[in-house]
This record gives sequence, structure tokens and C-alpha cells, in this order.
Amino acid sequence: MAFLRLLERKPDGAIVFCETTSSDVPAYAILSHTWGKEEVLFQDMEANADMSKTVSKAGWRKIKFCARQAAADGLRYFWIDTCCIDKKNAVELSAAINSMFRWYQNATRCYVYLSDVLKADGVDREIAWKDAFRTSRWFTRGWTLQELIAPRVVDFFSSEGERLGSKLLLETEIHEITGIAKSALRGGALSSFSIRERRSWAERRSTTVEEDEAYCLLGIFNISMALIYGERKEQAFRRLEEEIHKLNKGVDFEQYTVGLSLASFPEAAQFVAREKELSKMRELLYSYGRSSRSSVVLHGLGGIGKTQLAIEYIRRHKEKHTAIFWLNANDEDSLRLSFRDIAQQILMHHPSAGVLCNVDLDGNLDGVVRAVKTWLNFRDNTRWLMIYDNYDNPRTADYADRSTVDVRQYLPESDQGSVIITTRSANVTLGQRLHVQKLTGLKDGLRILSNMSRREGTNDNPGAKALVVKLDGLPLALSTAGAYLEHVTTSFAEYLRLYEASWLKLQKTSPKLNSYEDRSLYTTWQVTFNRIQKENPASAQLLKLWAYFNKQDVWFGLLRHAQSADDDWVKKLTEDELSFNSAVRLLCEYGLAHPEPSLGQPSGSTGYGMHSCVHSWTISVLNDRWDESLARLAVTCVASEVPSTDADRWWLLQQRLLQHAARHEHSITNVTADIVGLEWALHNLGDLFKDQGKLAEAEAMYSRALQGREEA
Repeated sequence: MAFLRLLERKPDGAIVFCETTSSDVPAYAILSHTWGKEEVLFQDMEANADMSKTVSKAGWRKIKFCARQAAADGLRYFWIDTCCIDKKNAVELSAAINSMFRWYQNATRCYVYLSDVLKADGVDREIAWKDAFRTSRWFTRGWTLQELIAPRVVDFFSSEGERLGSKLLLETEIHEITGIAKSALRGGALSSFSIRERRSWAERRSTTVEEDEAYCLLGIFNISMALIYGERKEQAFRRLEEEIHKLNKGVDFEQYTVGLSLASFPEAAQFVAREKELSKMRELLYSYGRSSRSSVVLHGLGGIGKTQLAIEYIRRHKEKHTAIFWLNANDEDSLRLSFRDIAQQILMHHPSAGVLCNVDLDGNLDGVVRAVKTWLNFRDNTRWLMIYDNYDNPRTADYADRSTVDVRQYLPESDQGSVIITTRSANVTLGQRLHVQKLTGLKDGLRILSNMSRREGTNDNPGAKALVVKLDGLPLALSTAGAYLEHVTTSFAEYLRLYEASWLKLQKTSPKLNSYEDRSLYTTWQVTFNRIQKENPASAQLLKLWAYFNKQDVWFGLLRHAQSADDDWVKKLTEDELSFNSAVRLLCEYGLAHPEPSLGQPSGSTGYGMHSCVHSWTISVLNDRWDESLARLAVTCVASEVPSTDADRWWLLQQRLLQHAARHEHSITNVTADIVGLEWALHNLGDLFKDQGKLAEAEAMYSRALQGREEA
């Protein structure tokens, strides 16, 4: 930090310069104001200056005010930008501008002198000065932004020198005038706010010199750079942005920068609350330093909002990472496909990336995983962020069957970068654990309900409040209720009656549901299901059929083979792609399904998925007993779609089918499924597993097919 030249008020009232060193700075006050005519400059305060001329300047009034107020607050020293910087000395000016945020930050008190706000006498004096306060020129100037944010204690004064209030007292008015978050006004770490948000605070502010519009933001972003007056505003902002990226991503950030691909991210609902969790995540992921890996494990109930929390963190802090990759950790096949998607993203931005350009992306995915991990392990590639979502089936010493996942095999080996893991398991200990719990505030629940239902006035609606209380702070249940209410004229109170009736019915039909949270979620889905049955029975039948497929990546091409079904609604559903799209669109509108993020599938129909909790409900409630006919139909669909190895891009289509085949592997190989007439299908599934390198599964399928033929 440059040396700080202060003003000192002597016992005899004289005001003189006091030179300090960085290690010996006394307590001081600091002035914030807008420049006017006849300001007192550095040369006016030098030892050989004619003080009679100095005190006759209009700006002397501010100096007298600051000296008097500092003395009243027990401070002997104070600082004013007009005269405490020798602006004719370019080196000193540059050092001062690069240090100014810290000077304001370290001041004992900051006085904001508002020359255009009068605290006049009269009955309406407070109304008058508050109106003038809102329109004060001080809120429109670039340099005063850091002067508002940096100091801990800020007091506002009228042009007569009368105190109007503190930053804390006037916080609401200042927030409304400036758009600056209240947490920032209270001294919250600026690194917790995105670059875009911090830039927005200055959008309606201006400076006399155009380059200063960029230079006045140096402290806001905690960077330093040379001042080049005459370079023009655009170039100054280009240099500012480059320095910001260097600070957040490292000097060689361009070498490893990969643009954010939203195609691989799950669909995001409107986010509310969770500010404490977001702050803790930022602290754990960003403040631990850059020399080692930082990892956060978000664990909690299904449907509690872990994925949404991770998406919101990325939205706010994406500029702090050179690359952000989203992985589906539901199973190992999904993880491998995620790595293939990552490899494609890297090659799109860095076509000559040595470790990846020679890898066969349509071949062995284990090789793709190794190549991506090698790229992430490069010594200078330290600012990436990997999100492993839905790691709900972790492999442990006591639980290690083929359906479990050991995510450690898919983590880069080097001690660098950042990792977020979302899981329902409380036993995952691969990072700092953060328990995501139910929303506790009534307002937060009402906001979700209002956002999803697109209805206003929920805060004052007794029915809405009662519904939020009943749904017990479960974001997924609140979102489902809101999505339902968006499409009907039912009141909140009427929905609550439907919910309570469905709750009682669920108690009778599914007594094994011990969890209050599961029962709350299942009840909201049952209310929605009843509505869907009336609107489009094919959509309702699709939900029941979905229980016999994997929860993710169901597409028309997979279901078209269900035309042989006895069920008329299944036939209608799979009649053509238009019918399928109409059915699945209704499920999406009611929040029970969503378009799947791209995982590098071949061209064809879009895949759809559903939340794992919704899928569990389709299995345990909609299909409380195993429906052999629907199970056989699902096996037929998967087996009929298995391509031969000479088909175009056969390997990728097989990858899509693998998770659906795995859904029936256990019942088939354990001789609980009726396979009469399906021997051909089991043989096809055996081919699928064999081609994908799953030889044990292939052998089991072939054996079962042979057994079926012998029995026939």
C-alpha cells in the first residue's frame, strides 16, 4: 500500500500535512464527497502555500467540516482526496488509486458530505431531505461506489454539516437507490458476489475522465493495474477484465478455459433462500487457498434442493473457474458418458489438446475417462470445478454390488481444483460435508409456491400459508404443488383439501411409507397424477410404464416397440412421436418429468428424465405390485432397440440402452421374471452387455435365454 498522507488538526486549530508510513498509520477519519468548484488541492496545503488564498476557496468548508467532525469523534487525523494526493505526480496518483479502497476500508469513520442535500427547518424537513438524499449526485459518481462499500462505519451529512444517519440506519434506502445487496453494504466479502453483480453496481455511475469508469472499480475487484490515461474507456475495461480473470483463474487461464456448457446441466427451477449454505460453500471452495483440492459434499433428503443449490453456486461464481463440468454420478455408465461429454467440450475449445485429440470418443469410454483426468491433472490447470450429481449409491465395504459406484475412480488424482458432490447418503466423506435441510422460513416456501404457480398475493393468502406449513419446507413438494396450481383454477385451500384426502388414501394403500417427508412428496404427486389422468390418460400410463425403465433418458425411439401392448393407452402413447411428445409434455408441465441434458447421444429423439424421488414413487405407489405385463413390455422395448455392431454409431445407442437393460437384470437372472416367449429379447440383451464389455452380465443373460428355450 502506498504511503498515506493525512491531515492533522493541531491544538491551535491549524490544519497541516502528516506523512505516515505503512507500518505507522494512526486512527483517522476519511471524507467522501463529490468534487465542486474551487476545491483545495495538494499545492494549496503545502508548507509554502498562501493559506489566506487556501481558506478563501469554497472547498475549505469541507476541510473545516471534516476536521471538526473528526475531533468530535475523538480523531486527530483525517484524509480528503482533493488535497492529500499530489495529482501532478503520476507515480503517486497511480499508487493512490490502487490503494484507495484499502484507505477507505481502514478508516475509523467515513463522513459522506452531501453538498446537494439540505436539512431545512419545518414540519416536513425529514421528507424533504430524504427526497433530496435519494436524488443526490453522490449516488451517481463512479468513485463514491467504493467509498460507500469499503468503510465499516459511514455517516451521512447534509451541506450544513448536520448528521442524517449512518449507512446501517439508512441501509434500506441506500439499497433501493443503488441496487447494492444489503450484505455487501454490511461488509460482506465482495468475492462472494459475482463479477456481473459487482459490475452492475457501477452501471448507472459516471466519472469525469472516461478511463476512471474502469479504474474506480479496482478495489471492488481487489486488483491492481497501471493507469494509462488516454487509452480510452473500452481498453481500460479490457485490461480490467483480464486482471480479474488472472486473479480468479490464474495467469495462464486461457490455456485451460472451457466455456460453460448449459446443455449438460439439469433443468433448474427458480431458486430461493439457502444464502447461508451458499456462503458456506463459497468459503469452503474458494477461501481454502489455491494450493490444494477443495471439496464440498452436499447431503440431505431426496427433493431437498441439493442439485438446485449446486446450480445456484455455479451461477453466482462461474467466473472464478476456468472450466465447470457437470457429471451424472447415478451409475458408472452415466459417469463415463459424462466424461465423454467433457472431452467433447474441451476439444471444442482446445482442438489440439494433446491428451484428448487422439482418443476415440466413440470407442472405449474408460480411455476417455483416463484422458480427461490427465488433462485435469496438468500442473497449471488448477481452477476447474467438477460437480458429481446424484451420487446416491456409493460403494462401501458393506455394500459393493454392481449397481454401486466408487466415485473416487472418477476423481482426478492431483491435489488441485474444486469438487462438489450431491448425495442422499450421509456416509460420503470425500470433502467438507454440508447438510442441506428443509426450508424453515414461511416466506421461502411462499416464494417457491408463488414462483411455480405464477400467482400473486400468496404472502397474504391463508390457504397458501397453510399449504406451505403442511408441506413442511420440502422444496420439491412445494414445486410440485405450484406446478399443479399453475394449470388449474383451484384455490390454495382447495388444493390443501385434495392433498389431505390423498394423504389419507396413501396411508391405507402404502402403509410401509414410514417417512413423513416421503409421504408428503408422494401425496403431492398423487394429487397431480389424478389430474393428469383426467387430462390425458396416455400421460398417466406413461408414468406407470416409466417405473420399468431407468429414471433418465427415456425417448420415443425406445418406447415405439410398445405398439404390441394390450393396453389401449400404451398403444396410443406409442402410436407416433407426436403422441409421445404430447404425453410427456404434460408430465413436464406438471413438474414430474424434464428434458434430459445432453450426454453426447447420437442424433434422434430428445431424452426425458425424472427426479429419483419421483421415480421411486412410480415404483412403490403407482406400481405397488410388480406388473408382469409392463415389465415384459419394457424388456421388449429395450431388446428391440439394440443395434448390431455394423450399424452407424451403434456403440452410442447401446450406451443409452444399457441403464434400461440394467433395470431388469436382477429379476431376469434371479429367475423371478416370466421370460416365456422373451428368449430372443434376453439374447439381444446379452449381446448388448457383451458389446459394452460387461461379460458377467452377458453370460447371465445368455444362460437365462438358453434355459428358457430348453424349458419351452
